[in-house]
Amino acid sequence: MGTGNLARPKGGALGDQFKEFLHQETSGAIVLLVATVSAVAIANSPLAASYNAVLHTKIGLFSGEHGFAQSVQHWVDDALMALFFFVVGLEIKREVIVGELSSLRGALLPIFAALGGMLMPAGIYLALNAGGPGLAGWGVPMATDIAFALGVLALLGPRVPSGLKVFLAALAIADDLGAILVIGFFYTEQVHGVWLAVALVPLAALVAMNRRHVEEPLAYLAVGAALWFTVLSSGIHATIAGVVAAFTVPAAARLRPLEFTNVCRTKLAQIEAIEVPGAHTLEDDRQQEYALEIQQAALHSVAPLQRLERAMHPFATFVVLPAFALANAGIPLPGAGLRSSVALGIILGLVVGKLAGVSLATWLAVRTGFADLPAGVGWRHVVGVGALAGIGFTMSLFVANLAFDTAVESSQAKSAIFAASIVAGLLGYAALRFWAPPAENGNGG
Repeated sequence: MGTGNLARPKGGALGDQFKEFLHQETSGAIVLLVATVSAVAIANSPLAASYNAVLHTKIGLFSGEHGFAQSVQHWVDDALMALFFFVVGLEIKREVIVGELSSLRGALLPIFAALGGMLMPAGIYLALNAGGPGLAGWGVPMATDIAFALGVLALLGPRVPSGLKVFLAALAIADDLGAILVIGFFYTEQVHGVWLAVALVPLAALVAMNRRHVEEPLAYLAVGAALWFTVLSSGIHATIAGVVAAFTVPAAARLRPLEFTNVCRTKLAQIEAIEVPGAHTLEDDRQQEYALEIQQAALHSVAPLQRLERAMHPFATFVVLPAFALANAGIPLPGAGLRSSVALGIILGLVVGKLAGVSLATWLAVRTGFADLPAGVGWRHVVGVGALAGIGFTMSLFVANLAFDTAVESSQAKSAIFAASIVAGLLGYAALRFWAPPAENGNGG
């Protein structure tokens, strides 16, 4: 589960984009780990009472008798995470248009793997919690945290094939889409029809902006904020608004690359034609106008989707996710039991279910001829990635917040997520380091 500019690992710009994405996810994993450890340390220190008081402090806007307020934790979970899901939505749309999910055959392998990696853990959890009070937590072990998973993969360097890294990233993005659908359909308790109808107004505005090819990113964020408020008021989880808003952002640039270069050549020639040696650049307004036209053309040559994704991905990685960890990862360790059916369901679901589900579904997709393994990737690599997919963390914590109402079950779930993610990370690293064959001819990238 995560964010980034995913591209096929080829040479040139696309390969550079994927390396930049991988580096940012790896750096993000370190920041996320520091935030998580800090939250746990604070929650088990004399600062615990102050920590909880801050999280439950209400902040909002008021006008007379009317107002809107939420606790700090709810602002993080409902508002900041909506921005995170907005970036996830941009990722998914980009992948469907130009990435690993853009062709049916290319998309089938990560989609099969993601489905197997969601259904198997959910089945294991349900088998252990059928009829029990923790039944609602079946969605918790279905998620994959792309930041930590790719972070572990990066530790192996060129030993793993580059195609394996792309496969894991595409799997996690398909997993993101599945998690969004699960949250929308199964973790929405009550829908208020009036507010849902009102939400159609900002949604229609976003669609109209897309049709008119409005390129200003702030316009989509502003109207998206209105959509967020109406969706939140409707009872549907507000993060869904982030994904829906992202899907309306235009993915095509107004100017094609050759059109942009033609504009640049023409304007540069005009600037050169009126150049006076030794003159100050402010002396000729026409030069300034031509330079500004080049700058405007440069903006028109980049799709709004890509501009927003590149601008917001660092914020989501280095601000939103660490803030979420600080607000949700702080659990008292003395009360974090791992023997309950809730904890066992999550641990077995993430550690065993993910590995088995991803591996079996991938084998089925290849065996039936629907898809092929990426170049240089063998079945031991697939098993290693299946293990890494068991690092649930961010989205698992998020779903746990939606699934459990009591502090006891929530604490059990979060401690199980920590334990399972650590085991899955170690298991995946060991499988790829000591069991799977190394990449050939420096194919690691």
